[in-house]
Amino acid sequence: MDHGHFNLSLFNPPRQCCQVLSFCHSLALKTDDLQHVPYSCVLTAAMPGPPGPPGEPGPPVTRNLVTTFQNIEGMLEKVHLVTEGTLIYLRETSDVFIRVRNGWRKLQVLLHYVLPFPGFQSLPVLNPISDTNNGKPALHLVALNLPLSGDMRADFHCFQQAQQAGLKTTYRAFLSSHLQDLVAVVRKTDRYNLPIVNLKGETLFNNWESIFNGNGGQFNIHVPIYSFDGRNVMTDPLWPQKIIWHGSTTNGIRLVSNYCEAWHTADLAAMGQASPLKMGKLLDQKAYGCNNQFIVLCIENSFVSDPQGK
Repeated sequence: MDHGHFNLSLFNPPRQCCQVLSFCHSLALKTDDLQHVPYSCVLTAAMPGPPGPPGEPGPPVTRNLVTTFQNIEGMLEKVHLVTEGTLIYLRETSDVFIRVRNGWRKLQVLLHYVLPFPGFQSLPVLNPISDTNNGKPALHLVALNLPLSGDMRADFHCFQQAQQAGLKTTYRAFLSSHLQDLVAVVRKTDRYNLPIVNLKGETLFNNWESIFNGNGGQFNIHVPIYSFDGRNVMTDPLWPQKIIWHGSTTNGIRLVSNYCEAWHTADLAAMGQASPLKMGKLLDQKAYGCNNQFIVLCIENSFVSDPQGK
């Protein structure tokens, strides 16, 4: 090929070096043909140039915003591994929680619509339970939805059923345990000034401390104690034995010989301290075999003026 028409030495480096080398490459010049390319062009070509303009942004980095657990037990065990802001779905109950800074918060479904698939019937909608006392500060005393024997995970059930009922605060079992006396279950600052009420806001006790003044937790038996699903445990046949477990003295101190081995056994030979409600007392002193299925109460253990943190 005749390249005589191209005088490569006429190009002025370095401005046109890239043009020269690209032009030579497009002509498929041989190595000897490049002898007329200024040496500065070669040096310029070997050196990296300035960075070009930024390119188009790539697709955003995404992560899975929903984590699924089989049940609430799995969530409690592994929630510390979940990133803040992640939604948590429980397969067993279809409940949804959101991971927040110090734990989790259950999302309340304001409107629920069930598609009318053949062969399926929608469940009845329960009336929402209020966790207020007509706007006045109070602590709520509520029963679990089923009677339990002495082998129970009462704190877990209190937490779970309160959440399922739409109650925003923390509920603990009305029991003495190997870790804590019953009298100390409620936060110290809330033991003296807040009334103890049922789910409808009716007063059971003037305050938490009044339960443990030595009279056995005497209360008005005409004021019902309701379960989390709204039933009166004093009259509902689901609780055939109107007796509550407590495992405590009249002063709310644990009875290590009578609390069903820290509520870990339903053995007939093991004993648990309990109180027949017909006596009008929560802390009457009667011992029963741990195989019995009695009422278990839960107490809201602290007052939160705004449970949703608004």
